[in-house]
Amino acid sequence: MNMLPRGQMNIVVLGHVDHGKSTVIGRLLADTHSLPEGKLEQVKATCERNARPFEYAFLLDALKDEQAQGITIDTARCFFKTALRDYIIIDAPGHLEFLKNMVTGAARAEAALLVIDAQEGIAENSRRHGYLAAMLGITRIVVLINKIDLIGYDGAVFAGIKQEYADFLDGVGIVPVGFVPVSAREGDNIATNSAHTPWYQGLTVLEHLDAFEKTAGNEHNPFRFPLQDIYKFTADNDDRRIFAGTVETGSIKTGEGVIFLPSGKKSRIKSIEGFHTSGGSAIEAGYATGFTLSEEVYVRPGEIICKDGEELPHVSSRLRVHIFWMGRSPLIKNRKYKLKLATSRSFVQLAEILNVIDASDLTRSREKQQIDRYDVAECILETTRPIAFDLVSANEATGRFVIVDHYEIAGGGIIMESIPDADSTLKDHIRRRETSWEKGDVTSSHRQSRYQHKAKFILFTGGADLKKREIARALEKSLFEENFITYYLGMENMESGLDADVTDVHEQREEHLRRLGELARILTDSGQIFITAVGDIDDYDLEILKMLNSPNEILVVNVGPDNFNNFQADLSVGEDAEVAATVNRIYDLLRRETIIPDYSI
Repeated sequence: MNMLPRGQMNIVVLGHVDHGKSTVIGRLLADTHSLPEGKLEQVKATCERNARPFEYAFLLDALKDEQAQGITIDTARCFFKTALRDYIIIDAPGHLEFLKNMVTGAARAEAALLVIDAQEGIAENSRRHGYLAAMLGITRIVVLINKIDLIGYDGAVFAGIKQEYADFLDGVGIVPVGFVPVSAREGDNIATNSAHTPWYQGLTVLEHLDAFEKTAGNEHNPFRFPLQDIYKFTADNDDRRIFAGTVETGSIKTGEGVIFLPSGKKSRIKSIEGFHTSGGSAIEAGYATGFTLSEEVYVRPGEIICKDGEELPHVSSRLRVHIFWMGRSPLIKNRKYKLKLATSRSFVQLAEILNVIDASDLTRSREKQQIDRYDVAECILETTRPIAFDLVSANEATGRFVIVDHYEIAGGGIIMESIPDADSTLKDHIRRRETSWEKGDVTSSHRQSRYQHKAKFILFTGGADLKKREIARALEKSLFEENFITYYLGMENMESGLDADVTDVHEQREEHLRRLGELARILTDSGQIFITAVGDIDDYDLEILKMLNSPNEILVVNVGPDNFNNFQADLSVGEDAEVAATVNRIYDLLRRETIIPDYSI
């Protein structure tokens, strides 16, 4: 007889330091007989040898330094089971300094147990953890009023804490599933109802857990496949280009149409690939896989592959977010950070602070000019280029992000709204740059008269890397030999002086493009014909270069496959284009635009 697979649920245990989270988990492990055989007796014997009273928390304290400090410093995962299902339970740190680990641990939880010490009452982190649970989208919370034995099982004290904390949770949009008076040390109301609390007629902790219904699986959400990398195989005449990653939500079959965002490129799934296995004809959320496409497209890792016809993510460079800041230095405006969302990496700036919330009492400040450590804030973030994302209410997998500052995760948050790309910080930078641009007494018309040509930024792009560089250098040489003022710059020359913490290849590219745009503005203002060759740039890259080079314009020559979705290059040639003939065609373009005259001296 075939047995149905047992269900599984992720539970996070939250609460202030020393309020008894680890003891609650230890008791759950012991009372459900989920410990390895002999483990309970082993820990008790160790305590006896060391003349220490036995604590159920010791069952979790696997790290010696944790036992020495008496606080849980990292997120511990353990497992227990009931007759209904298996549980993965996460013990999240309660100490203020370890909130970063708490957020990391809680991020994948489906429900939470939040522990409050009945004797100490509601502490600062009790409120902060409740607020962070709401931020992370955990709305199914059972509150355990622990150490009820230390207040003589007083129902009135329990009722007072229950009312106060329920009012607080209501303020952050959470209606708790229930409040349970427990003594984790004595086992009251953990697995069985306690005779010490006849005034409590509710469920035990285990009964509450088993009463939680599993949410609909991620396979029922719209298809989201953050692109991790693209692999090209050549051995044994294998010409596949495999788009690899993990299906975060939804499902897809071979033959179905897909759209890449933010680029907007479209294709169809030709095959589903597996490692040393047949990929099959369909795949769903939770599986790492790869796809080949019927129509090849040229995109970069970090894009999100979606199913054509389904609800699509937002695409924007401005996001309204709720963020919890954990960095040693404050989050400030006009400074670049690294934003990680699924597989995408982008530079990001704090554009506007809407309000900063004190998570302990929910008071708000609209006057702060920076976000300090442990602040919870509502703000506008702006990326250097549009990214694809979902609102957290629609899809948690692509609606959460982290911010990295100096190699460390300094903040985490959720996306609440997509903001139209109006006045970006880049546009503001260009306005300020042009306003303060100090010009000499030599005008552009003076330079044109002297040089016998106008200034121009000529950008070579496309998939044929060696060929486009060869043509670009040949163009520079030909123009120079005809006495035009020209200069070719290789993109590798932009790497000098790059910030040491910019190590991601895609972030390096963004910084290179920014530098290139600023340099182009200077060289074209000096009257030169500036030439460079850049690997596959897309519409967004080109828009950034156009803005940075403004008010001067760009002439784009594409060699080989292009990466544009909406933009049309001024000249497109194939990978096998003849160099001299292509240079002559570019001359024709320059003459038509009156950049160079029909004759030369």
